[in-house]
Amino acid sequence: MAVVETERHGQVLVVRMNRPERLNALNHELRTELAKTWTEFRHDDALEVAIFTGTGRAFCAGEDMKESLAENNPGGRRPTIEDPFNSGALEKPVIAAVNGFAMGGGFMLVERTDLRVAATTAIFEVSEAKRWLLGGYNHGHLANLAFPLAMEMALGFRFPAQRFYEIGFVNRLVEPEQVMDSAMEMAKHLLTLPPAARVNTVHMMRRMRPKPTPAQQALAAALHEHGAKSDLIESRAAFAEKRAPNFKGWDDPADRYRLPQLEE
Repeated sequence: MAVVETERHGQVLVVRMNRPERLNALNHELRTELAKTWTEFRHDDALEVAIFTGTGRAFCAGEDMKESLAENNPGGRRPTIEDPFNSGALEKPVIAAVNGFAMGGGFMLVERTDLRVAATTAIFEVSEAKRWLLGGYNHGHLANLAFPLAMEMALGFRFPAQRFYEIGFVNRLVEPEQVMDSAMEMAKHLLTLPPAARVNTVHMMRRMRPKPTPAQQALAAALHEHGAKSDLIESRAAFAEKRAPNFKGWDDPADRYRLPQLEE
């Protein structure tokens, strides 16, 4: 069984993650096959738009915790080839068809798309606060959300699709059986535009998205080191073993509020 399935509909490519027994969790194989698929899509002149979705109950549950534990590698093993979708090199528009859970790395896949259709039953979560030493501080910022919403996202709260639709993170909210049809309607609309208008507008809109300043990025890098690294494995072990985590916090308890500071 292929972990990535594709379908061609004229100039539209449907890319479907296909590990339903693992909620389409991102193991090394799936990441590698996605990188290959996006590379082929990028260089195929007969294809103009992609629809990105998942098989089963989830769009994507994020990092494959079992593989990370087996390899003692928090975050998982990345492909040895470039993934143009993740790197930002892909010039063509991608529409997310979110059929279910979009958690952690799965949420970030949705975040990288240009337009989003979600099932009413879909659930979103930025999971970094549960797995790392710094929560997802940048996601609400990228989405131009108000501070309380960005804080809620960063601290790992779950969002039903209806709420994400109301705050503007999702373009269309439809019944589960209508997700692919709605995404295809959006793709067909894009194909009615003059090609230069579609290409240039997508490029311009992406360049206008907010991003953290260099000083904020430097602070984030320092905060990623502020805490007990053993908690990275513990969070994944607890998840895999379905138990409460036993976090250490800091190797030296006195480090708790010795926080790196933002350099202006």
